[in-house]
Amino acid sequence: MLTRRHLIATAVAAPAILRFGTGTAQAATTLKISHQFPGGTIDKGDFRDRLCRMFAAEVAKRSNGDIAAEIYPNSSLIKTNAQFSAMRKGALDISLYPMPYAGGEVPETNIGLMPGLVTTYDQGLRWKKEPVGKALTDFLADKGIILLTWVWQAGGVASRSKPIVAPEDAKGLKVRGGSREMDMVLQTAGASVLSVPSNEIYAAMQTGACDAGITSSTSLISFRLEEVAKSLTSGAGTSYWFMLEPLMMSKAIFDKLPKNHQDILLTVGTELEAFGRKGAQDDDIEVAKVYEKAGAKVSALDAATVGKWRDIARDTAWKDYSAKTATAANLLKLATDVAA
Repeated sequence: MLTRRHLIATAVAAPAILRFGTGTAQAATTLKISHQFPGGTIDKGDFRDRLCRMFAAEVAKRSNGDIAAEIYPNSSLIKTNAQFSAMRKGALDISLYPMPYAGGEVPETNIGLMPGLVTTYDQGLRWKKEPVGKALTDFLADKGIILLTWVWQAGGVASRSKPIVAPEDAKGLKVRGGSREMDMVLQTAGASVLSVPSNEIYAAMQTGACDAGITSSTSLISFRLEEVAKSLTSGAGTSYWFMLEPLMMSKAIFDKLPKNHQDILLTVGTELEAFGRKGAQDDDIEVAKVYEKAGAKVSALDAATVGKWRDIARDTAWKDYSAKTATAANLLKLATDVAA
């Protein structure tokens, strides 16, 4: 179990572990870990980057140096949208990856950002132990992906002008939603949509190509969207936008490792889920402070407003997704069985 003392000790050791890599006398297996988020250190910066660094340090420690890792933030190794496909092919080892970014390749992954489906962290994190979690894990394994750490993130809206709180507020605006299904809901609400990864929202809003961006609280902070926004809608209490953004691994690479190494990766990944939840929830609170300091108007969502978004989603995105494949229909049914 990763205790606070254990993590502090690991944090102290982490720079050396990451620096040595394949240069150790043990000819360690070196795993490349990629993500799209800003890089930092093991104890400062975007919690998703920190999670990757903590994971790397801890598996190195528990394997006595037999497993090393190199972290590639800012999509510096592989472009953002290409990381899922690269893992499936065995060309990338590990990524902390927004699951619905893979929706163009594997439509079923859009369950990871189905508007109104998950409305609390408790609900999302229950998936892992419920039938929907097993079904999703098995499906992804069949597609060449192993889930190491389940990370859910609530989202909010940064807007260049008026707040977008209720669906009617989006009418006439160009909005980045984050998934095909979220885009369907926005279009039904009268918005036009822009499909870009979260690390490209800033430029889109800065140039006027996008009026508002919906993304996780952490990305709202890390990508400095407060610099181009006048309004923020926070998802701190409840939200219609919850993204499954797990640490995932290439099954082709995983299967080549000895059993004891596989066990270390899975165990450390699971133990970091509490850190992932805390990081996401801390940022749900911090984002309002960041935007208020920048002079933006901050609005909150409530259950009734989330219900309006869910009603639209049920009639559009949920129906469309369920009709894609039998697997999609089953995943949606199992997910809706997990009570909020």
